[in-house]
Amino acid sequence: MVIVNPSDAIEAEAAVKAAYEYVGPMYLRFGRLAIPVINDRPDYRFELGKGIVLREGKDVAIIATGLEVNESLIAAEKLAADGIQAKVINMHTIKPLDEELVLAAAKECGCVITVEEHSIIGGLGSAVCELLSEKLPTRALRIGVNDVYGESGPAVELIKKYGLDGESIYKKIKQFV
Repeated sequence: MVIVNPSDAIEAEAAVKAAYEYVGPMYLRFGRLAIPVINDRPDYRFELGKGIVLREGKDVAIIATGLEVNESLIAAEKLAADGIQAKVINMHTIKPLDEELVLAAAKECGCVITVEEHSIIGGLGSAVCELLSEKLPTRALRIGVNDVYGESGPAVELIKKYGLDGESIYKKIKQFV
């Protein structure tokens, strides 16, 4: 089953079109928080199974999905102010994972961070860490919801509570690198 988690409205529209054209099962996961548009560049192209580098960097690779792509870009700005150059990758397709891009980023940066508004068990972080452990052992940190019962509430408050806002991501990465 293909699993897609778009990062903004433009990508959500592209994902729905791709789902319509795809032959086979596909799961589309949509966040419920209004977020800035990220993918409004003229060269933007949605392709199932292919991540998108949104920001170049050499010190750490941040691989994010869904709502957390924008938060990761915010964290990358804060890291840059501290002299840490973060590559930010929008991994809209979690399955199939863009293995080539993940491995290239890990090789270039030597340190990988995954960020998702999902459990760190069985999501993007797990997929990336499984790949790295088999093909290119690399220091990695999974940022997401730890193994706790979910709860309902205002999305902005929950993002902050679980440490998934830009400032919290920045602090976790800064401590890790």
